[in-house]
Amino acid sequence: MYALKPGVKQDPVRRWNLPDRVFFGHGACHILAGVFLQDPPLRGFYAERIIPADGFGGNHIYVTDGWITFDYHGYARRDRLLHHHTLGWARRSADGWTCQLEKVGFDLLSTRDLNARKMRGPDQYLSDPILRARRYLQRIDHDTAAIRARGLDH
Repeated sequence: MYALKPGVKQDPVRRWNLPDRVFFGHGACHILAGVFLQDPPLRGFYAERIIPADGFGGNHIYVTDGWITFDYHGYARRDRLLHHHTLGWARRSADGWTCQLEKVGFDLLSTRDLNARKMRGPDQYLSDPILRARRYLQRIDHDTAAIRARGLDH
């Protein structure tokens, strides 16, 4: 997990200038997931959301086929992503951090849908996060990475 300096998420220029993984890991994970699903490099994926209990941070959206996931880290087994994310937030938060998982049933690239859930829409960034996500996804060998995540590469 990355920890941002105070004020970075509120400053459009500083936020935009973050490295891709940090940008998509701190508030733009839904954009990356939405772009992944627009033109899926692999079939059978859908979006899932980690929703922390009221008053806690740790919201996260990723795509999964139920066994492996993809987010700003790349591909990983779903159980490993969930363990890493929940353990990290539980350690950073006061006692009582919990969350629920939810299959995403809204448009991850719709400003209205996202704003209703306290997330920024694609047109609320300094530049075009959809184009940035497409470029990020194009740099990945999805087939090879998914095979590794499934543990089938030996």
